[in-house]
Amino acid sequence: MRRSVFRFLSLAGVSLLGAYAGGLGSPKGAGGRGVSQAHAASPPPAQTVLTNGYIYTVNTKNSVAQAIAVRDGTIVYVGTDKGARRFIGPATQVTDLHGHMVMPGLVDGHMHPLDGGRLLISCSLNYEALTIPQFQARISACLKDPKLNKPQGWLIATSWFQEAMQPAGTVLTKAALDAVDAKTPIIVKSSFFHSFLLNSAALKRAGITASTKAPPGGSIIHDKDGNPTGLLEDTAVSLVDSVLPAPTAEEDKTAAAAALAAMRKQGITTFLDAWALDPALTAFTTLQKQGQLTARAHFAVWVDPKDGADVPKVVSLLKTQAARYDQGPVSTAPSITVRNAKLFMDGVISAPALTGVVLDPYFVNKGTAEHPDWQPGTSRGPAPYFPPEVLAPLLQGITQAGFDPHMHADGDGAVRIALDAIEAARKADPKSTFRPAIAHDEMVSPADRGRYKPLDTVAVLSFQWEKPGPDTVDSGRDYLGPQRFADMEPAALLEQTGTRIAYGSDWPVDKLNEWFALKVGATRKNAPDIAPQYAGQLGTQLPLSRASVLRAITMNSSWELQQDKQTGSLEPGKLADLIILDRNVMQVPVDDIANTQVLLTMVGGKVVYSTGAFAPATDGSATDSPATP
Repeated sequence: MRRSVFRFLSLAGVSLLGAYAGGLGSPKGAGGRGVSQAHAASPPPAQTVLTNGYIYTVNTKNSVAQAIAVRDGTIVYVGTDKGARRFIGPATQVTDLHGHMVMPGLVDGHMHPLDGGRLLISCSLNYEALTIPQFQARISACLKDPKLNKPQGWLIATSWFQEAMQPAGTVLTKAALDAVDAKTPIIVKSSFFHSFLLNSAALKRAGITASTKAPPGGSIIHDKDGNPTGLLEDTAVSLVDSVLPAPTAEEDKTAAAAALAAMRKQGITTFLDAWALDPALTAFTTLQKQGQLTARAHFAVWVDPKDGADVPKVVSLLKTQAARYDQGPVSTAPSITVRNAKLFMDGVISAPALTGVVLDPYFVNKGTAEHPDWQPGTSRGPAPYFPPEVLAPLLQGITQAGFDPHMHADGDGAVRIALDAIEAARKADPKSTFRPAIAHDEMVSPADRGRYKPLDTVAVLSFQWEKPGPDTVDSGRDYLGPQRFADMEPAALLEQTGTRIAYGSDWPVDKLNEWFALKVGATRKNAPDIAPQYAGQLGTQLPLSRASVLRAITMNSSWELQQDKQTGSLEPGKLADLIILDRNVMQVPVDDIANTQVLLTMVGGKVVYSTGAFAPATDGSATDSPATP
C-alpha cells in the first residue's frame, strides 16, 4: 500500500521526501525532520501554525509537507508536525487541517478585473448559447429591470457569447436589437470584448454612419448597401466607448470591490489587470488606501496602437502612470504595482470575427451549406496592430525604461511578430532582465514553439479554452483547417520545448472559474454534461499534468509578474499567501478538480476569505473584518 501511494504521487509530479534549506522535512509517517530544526533550538513563536495537512509546496520538487508556520505575514517553517511544535507559543493559533490540502494562493496572470466587477452588477447574458429570440428576451428583461443602472438612458449588456449563437453560424445585426427597442440606445459587448453590437439608436448616438472610418486595428462591419450593420470589431469599439457615459468613481469602486470578493472566493491572491486604464487604477488604489485590497494588484498600462511609432510618448505615459500609482516593492500587505505595458497584436481567431493575424489564410467554404468545401481563402486577418517595424523599437524603449511587455497575440502571425520584437530587444540589450509575456498563443507555428525558452518569454494561457466548444469546434475547425485545428491551444506542444507556461483567466471573457480552467488544462475536455458535439478531447495533444497546471497558476505566473521571490510557492522566507481546499486536487479523479471549493484564502498571513471550516466565516468585506485561523 505504501509503495502504491508513493508511486501514485511520484507519477503526479510530487516529491514526498525532498528536504530543502529552510525547513521542509518529510510528511506524516515518513520519519524525517525539517532542516531548520538543526539550526535553531528556540525560534520566536509563530502567530499561525497549520498542522496535519497535505501542504503542496510547488517548490522545485513539488514537495509535500505536513505543517506550515507563519509569523508577521511570512512563512517561517514548512515541514513535519513535529518540527512545527518549536514555533508554537502561548499565543499561537494552531489549526488542525484534518488532512486537507494547502497550496500557494492562485496568481492570475491575465484578467480584466474592473470589467469583471462591472459584469457582476450589470445586465449579463451569462455566456450562454442563445437563439435570436432568447437573445432578444434577455435584452428585453434587462430593459424592464428597474434595479439595473441605465446611465443616461443607455442599456449596456455584457457576456454575450457571440460564437455560440444558435444555430451555429448565426450573425446578429442591429435588426435583432431594433426589434426589441429601436429608440433606447443598446450596446451588447461580446464575452471576448473584441466585438460590440449596437442598435440603430446607439449607432446614431455614437455618430457612426456609412462614411465613418474605423481606427487602426478595428473594423466597422457594413451590409451590402454600405450601411453599418451594428457590429464593431476590435479598436472600432472605441467609437462607442468614447460616447458612453462613464461610470462614476463610486460605481467603479463598487465594481472593483465586487471583483475582489469574487477573486478571494476563488483563492486568487495576486492578479494582473492586463488592460489597465485610469478608472481601474483609481478604483483599486482607492480600495487599497481604505484597507480593502485583498489581493496583490499588478497593472499593465494599455498602449494605444496609434501611438506605437512615438516611443518617447509611450515611455512617458508608462512612467507617468507608474509615478502616479505604483506603490513600490511587494510587501506583506497587498499593494499596487505598475510595471507592465499591454499591447494588442491582433484580435481573435474565432469566427465570425477572424481578426487574429495568421501566417496562412483562413479557410472559406467554396461549396454550399449542404455540401461544404473548405479551402484556403485570401484573408490572413487584419494588419497587425503594431507592425514589425513599429513594434521592435517600441519594445526596446519599453524594456529599457524598466517595464515588461505583455502582448496579446492569438494568431500565429501575431505570435511571430511578437517573438521577433522580443529577440530584437534581447540583442539590443543582452544584459536586460525584462520578462516578456505573450498572452493567449492560441496558434503557434511549429517553427516558433522553440523560441520562447531561449528568449525567456512566458506564454500566458487560458486553459479553459483548451476544450471542444462553440468557440473552438464551431468557430475554429473549418476556418483554420485540419492541421491548425489539431494544433490549436498548444499548451503541451509549448511545454515540450521548455516554454514557461503561466495561467491567465482573461475574466470576464469567461466566467471566473479557476478550478474548471485547471481541470480543462489537465484533460482538454469540457464539462461532463456538455452537448454531445462537444464531448471528448480537443485535438490530439496530451493535456498538461496536474503539477504543470498548478505551477502555471502559482510559480510561473509569479515569475511573469517578477514576484517569484515573494510568492508562488510555500517556502520559508516567502509571503504567507495560501489557500485551503475542500479536496486534494492532486489525488481526486481529474474531472473532480472542477468542483473544488476554497475553504480559506490567506494573503500576507491575513485571512481574507473563510467559509468557517478553519477560521471564523468571513467574505473579507470592509464590514466583515478578516480573522486569523
